[in-house]
Amino acid sequence: MTAETLPDDADLVRHAEKMAKKKAAREKIMATKTGEKGLVIVHTGKGKGKSSAAFGMIFRHIAHGRQCAVVQFIKGAMSTGERDLILKHFSDVCAFHTMGEGFTWETQDKARDIAMAKAAWEKAKELIRDPANLMVLLDEINIAIRYDYIDIAEVVEFLSSEKPEMTHVVLTGRNAKEELIEIADLVTEMELVKHPFRSGIKAQIGVEF
Repeated sequence: MTAETLPDDADLVRHAEKMAKKKAAREKIMATKTGEKGLVIVHTGKGKGKSSAAFGMIFRHIAHGRQCAVVQFIKGAMSTGERDLILKHFSDVCAFHTMGEGFTWETQDKARDIAMAKAAWEKAKELIRDPANLMVLLDEINIAIRYDYIDIAEVVEFLSSEKPEMTHVVLTGRNAKEELIEIADLVTEMELVKHPFRSGIKAQIGVEF
C-alpha cells in the first residue's frame, strides 16, 4: 500500500465508528441467543465435503473430551484416515461402527444391503439413546434412506421423539428426504462446482479418504 492509498484520519474515524456500530448490533443479537439443544444436522447435496465436515464436528467433540459415536451406513472395509485415527487413538471417546459393505453396485446383493442398513440403524438408535453420547454421526444414512433400505418415517419419528434433548445427530449423504430436512435444525447443501473426477483424477488419500 502506497502513501497515496493509505486512509486519512477521517477515513479511520469513519471506519472505527462503523465497526463500533456493527459490534454493538452483533452483541445485541447475540444477547438474545441463550438457548442450547441437541441439534439434528443434515449435510446433503452433490458436492464433496459432506462427511468431511461431519467428521470435523466429531473431532471437535473428541478434542473437548466429549463422548461421541460414528455409524457408517455404506462405506465398507476400505481404510479411511478418520476411522484409522479414531480407532487407534480415540476409541475411548468415540465409538466407531462401520456397518456397510460398500455401495450397492459393489455388493450386488440388495437383500444383504437392506439387512446391513437395518442393522446399522439399530446400532444408531442404541448409540443415540445413550445420553453419554453427545454427538452421533450417521454417515451416508441418506443413501440408505433414498433406496428405501430404511423407512424415512421411522427415522423422523425416532429423532423427534426419542433423541435425548442434548444429543446432536448428524446425517450425511446425497438426496436428503424432505421429511428429514423439515425436522432438522441445521441443513447444509454442498453444491458441486468442479470435481477432479470429471477430469480423470481418481479418489486420493488425504482428500477423499
